[in-house]
Amino acid sequence: MAGLQLGSAAAGVTPSFISDIVGKKGVVYCIEFAPRSMRDLLYVCEKRSNMLPVLADARKTEEYAKEVRKVDVVYEDVAQPDQEGIMIGNARQFLRKGGYAMLAIKSQSVDVTKKPSEVYERMLEKLRKHFEILEQYELSPFDKDHLFVLMRYRG
Repeated sequence: MAGLQLGSAAAGVTPSFISDIVGKKGVVYCIEFAPRSMRDLLYVCEKRSNMLPVLADARKTEEYAKEVRKVDVVYEDVAQPDQEGIMIGNARQFLRKGGYAMLAIKSQSVDVTKKPSEVYERMLEKLRKHFEILEQYELSPFDKDHLFVLMRYRG
């Protein structure tokens, strides 16, 4: 199994959980754009042979297209207004048809002027064009104004 971790690769906490799930025969590509965070991530990757760090902007798939092969799962946890666009672009480039996508929608990073429910619905509408929405969970009280979405890629 191969996975692509977009955002929050940072210190390597979330990618290390994914690393445990995919196991030693799997691989996790960890996309991180901040050099300072990459330094911490490299330390974790040295200890986990199935985690591969990639210094790149998740919006610019062409920057890392040669380093990442097709994957079974894309996990995205970024705080950007164009979260759904980042997911769709990476799914098109790297996710196998029928593969799974997991997205943590951070409504206040998308649009602070709208109610979280409005942001979620607008984003889900765009995502439904590319994915089958399998499950969704509001993450309150652990993460306020966050919605976690599990999807299957239509390809």
